[in-house]
Amino acid sequence: MSRTLRSTRAARIAGGAITASALLVLAAACRDSGIKPSDVADTPQQQPVVVEPTPTEVVQPESGSVIPANVSYADAESTFRTKDYQQATEMFDVYTKSHEKNPWGFYMLGMSSWRSGQLDRAKAAFDDAIELDPRHVKSLVNVSRVLLESDKPAEAEEYLAKAIDIDPASSDAYRVMGRTQALLGNAEAALESYRIALAIDPEDTWSMNNMGLVLIQQGRFDEALRPLARATQLSDGVAVFENNLGIALERTGHYGAAAEAYRAALTADSTYGKAAASLARVEGRDDEPGVEPVTVAELGDSFAQEVTQWSEQRVSEVVPPSVDSGSIKGDSTKSDSVNAVTTVSKTDSTMY
Repeated sequence: MSRTLRSTRAARIAGGAITASALLVLAAACRDSGIKPSDVADTPQQQPVVVEPTPTEVVQPESGSVIPANVSYADAESTFRTKDYQQATEMFDVYTKSHEKNPWGFYMLGMSSWRSGQLDRAKAAFDDAIELDPRHVKSLVNVSRVLLESDKPAEAEEYLAKAIDIDPASSDAYRVMGRTQALLGNAEAALESYRIALAIDPEDTWSMNNMGLVLIQQGRFDEALRPLARATQLSDGVAVFENNLGIALERTGHYGAAAEAYRAALTADSTYGKAAASLARVEGRDDEPGVEPVTVAELGDSFAQEVTQWSEQRVSEVVPPSVDSGSIKGDSTKSDSVNAVTTVSKTDSTMY
């Protein structure tokens, strides 16, 4: 790598550090992630929501922490796992300066920066990973999430199209594409992307939730019931899922079942003010006259059967991408390293 490229990359990453506005956290679980907290379904009266240096030390200005110049990928990743994202950002920043050809180092610099709220720095790091490996699907997908948080869905769509072209079996790429299309106002395209994501991964609860959200936003409350019911079946105790199901049930006149869903949301998160307000509104009310009783389990089972059909139709169409045996992740290439990080990112975000 030329001195000019190294200097450009260092300047671009270092210069991109900013602090993003704090997100409104509506649920502790992230299952990405693809709906921003501001998109989580609201009460019916409102709009619906949804990774051979000399043994010296380098002092990073952001925290004043002393980071060894020979920091290892494993140590930096370990810090990321503890959710000390600012420290992880500084460690991966040092790591990438001495491992300039490893896209996984820049990927994890991007993940750490994103988690610490530094959106510009995160995008620069993901772009560096993609420059080193244009087929780096994880970077393509996650830079898209950063762009969505930066209110740039059109730019995100371009990255996601590349990710899907490289890996048509990536449910993550399709899920985030669905969210992007919804933000761009293309509800039907978003629903189709969620169907494909579910055909690839029939237990992708965030695609179910997001599909239900789009249907709620379209006023298609009956259709929203089944994917939301299935999401609550598979992921018990996720407040956002329960709240959105409650909205769909309420808007279809099933007040008793809606009350149960709102109670479940509050059991999962007792501070969920919107669920509390909605429960107060429906508690004790009889169902609308003529409305057939519903069972959430039956609704979920019905949707599971439909997803199985989608999966059977698509399974022969999905061709796994070729594996680049030359790719490296860290100082010691372990096949489970980035998979483990992906798990952390799913459980530690309110958007998926």
